[in-house]
Amino acid sequence: MILENKIAIVHGAGGDIGGAVARAFAREGAKLFLSGRNLRSVEALAVDIASSGGTAEVAQVDALDEQAVEKYVDAVAEKAGRIDISFNAISVAKELTHKVPLTELSEAHFSLPISTYTRANFLTARSAARRMVAKRSGVILMITGTPGRAGFANVGGSGPAYAALVALTRSLSAELGPQGVRAVCLMPNAIPETATIRENFERYAKALNITGAQFQAQVASMTHLKRLTTLAELANTATFLASDWASAMTGTVVNLSGGAVVD
Repeated sequence: MILENKIAIVHGAGGDIGGAVARAFAREGAKLFLSGRNLRSVEALAVDIASSGGTAEVAQVDALDEQAVEKYVDAVAEKAGRIDISFNAISVAKELTHKVPLTELSEAHFSLPISTYTRANFLTARSAARRMVAKRSGVILMITGTPGRAGFANVGGSGPAYAALVALTRSLSAELGPQGVRAVCLMPNAIPETATIRENFERYAKALNITGAQFQAQVASMTHLKRLTTLAELANTATFLASDWASAMTGTVVNLSGGAVVD
């Protein structure tokens, strides 16, 4: 098991992506500390992980609350002795920011993903990094999206938000690398298995007077693989990146777009 005895925090664990990554981490031997705003969904995930032989503890934490994040990460570090992995999987309600042209989008809705993603990822990364630096070891993982690299219409502030996370990853890597801490960003394409993407596809499809399945097929056709990223692919890659097998990887974006974005 490539994460055996690793201590991992997953923020936003109650969502589809956070849950998939947490399960993959647990399968590879990590001891998990799961947080999220919806405690019920995080608790359900912990029960699922425990039923498969894993170990997970839960807490209700708002990743946008600076004091709450610091208190939580400090408690984990004190109990576990260290933090090896920090993964942030929070999301933003896209119905407020997508499918509206920039010329018609309010400033508040444009700024929402930018302020939410950058603040939450900064707070969780900074808090984990402070503990990791003391041990001169650790991995900080976050997720960006293809709108941060390719131009897409009607995605509001998501493009600038995702681009900001890439820049944050590089800055963290430059500052923390000499102290043994890595920072890596994952860039999947849309993942139809997640509720957020399914809902978005349905909204876009309705505007085009087609079905959600037809819209998904159109999006998939724009990739080299002619299909979209799966949760398993994202979770397995995150697990590899969190492991010592990826010890030379930092300051980079791991492209899981299936060829929608070409490096």
